[in-house]
Amino acid sequence: MPGPADFSAIRKSTPRHKRWLTSPSTLALGVACATLFGASAAYADPVPAPSFAGPLVPNPDAIALEAGPFGQVLVSGQVTGIGVAQTNATHAGGIGNRDGFVDISNAQVQFQTTRGPLQFYVQTGIYSIPSLGTSYLKATEATEQLFGPVPVAYAKAVISPELSVSAGLLPTMVGAESTFTFQNVNIERGLLWNQEPAISRGVQVNYAKGAVSAAVSLNDGYFSGKLNWLSGTLSYAFDSSNSLSFVGAGALSRNDKSSFATPLAQNNSSIFNLIYTHTSGPLTLTPYLQYSHVGRDDQLGINRSADTYGGALLVKYAIDKEWSLGARAEYLKTSGGRCGSDASCAPTNLLYGPGSSAWSLTLTPTYQKGIFFARGEVSYTRIGNLEAGFGFGRDFDRRDQVRALIETGILF
Repeated sequence: MPGPADFSAIRKSTPRHKRWLTSPSTLALGVACATLFGASAAYADPVPAPSFAGPLVPNPDAIALEAGPFGQVLVSGQVTGIGVAQTNATHAGGIGNRDGFVDISNAQVQFQTTRGPLQFYVQTGIYSIPSLGTSYLKATEATEQLFGPVPVAYAKAVISPELSVSAGLLPTMVGAESTFTFQNVNIERGLLWNQEPAISRGVQVNYAKGAVSAAVSLNDGYFSGKLNWLSGTLSYAFDSSNSLSFVGAGALSRNDKSSFATPLAQNNSSIFNLIYTHTSGPLTLTPYLQYSHVGRDDQLGINRSADTYGGALLVKYAIDKEWSLGARAEYLKTSGGRCGSDASCAPTNLLYGPGSSAWSLTLTPTYQKGIFFARGEVSYTRIGNLEAGFGFGRDFDRRDQVRALIETGILF
């Protein structure tokens, strides 16, 4: 994902969301789906994707459609809205420059098969991705400027119970948070998440046996369109309550792609995580560490190398069957990137200016009954060593921001 510095200067582009919503191809797809899936419908077990970290849980009775040669197709989705109030709003386009607003956070549907040697998964719709320390993009703009109306879609070949291969638009294996609001403990994504790729085009090999699971992927990193990233993860479950994961990913070659979804510096970087998860009854703790490095490359205009160092703690606690509490604390620091007195040098900014840092606290109480949920959130973000022009507020000079959010909807 673009880092805070990228969101503070929203790139201009010609909107396409209105065209795809009413385009002949989109309407044809809808008619085809209606014809294909119109035969019969029943209910099945909960779907395996998309992943849910909790406390929200998917509908336990997903819709199962008998689709002829495709077999049983499972259908799930999310229809959710969001309300936001914030201090020191960043005036950078979209509706993120307002002190308060409402928007769609998800209007998505997933189709997937889970049986047989060949399977597929397709996720389609519109979405917003609220994130700490960045200007908010309304759902139509986020969908158009980030991953499009089909953000995740892949085919999967099941070679054995332990081994499978997936190819297409894949969720990243980097980090401890997923992309969309409903998948996570908190409504907003965190500071560390802002440094990570979110969705990539590529091929991924997955292996799991006993306490060990692993995956390796050749992909296009930050949605660049060039398959020059290698990602891998290795996890070990010590027991049913404790697990440890190591994640590493990085660019194998130079890539000059630069867009809103593909920040130049991060797309030519390497990034690593160490993630531990502990569960004890109603309590789940997930502390993790993150490091990233951007090397100097004058040909790309990256005139100085830079690094980020971060740590976070994710907490969720189930109060009872319907109420839960989520929390997050995190810190992120950058080093390097400065040009000093070299007038011909362009600084490498990964956060709020070279050498800047930030920390945040987030609290998210959640209520869910059946497919309906409602949750609130309060977050605080503070910038350290801010460089003028990269902060919060109308003039990008404020060091902190408070947000209060409400998200509600159904998970069908």
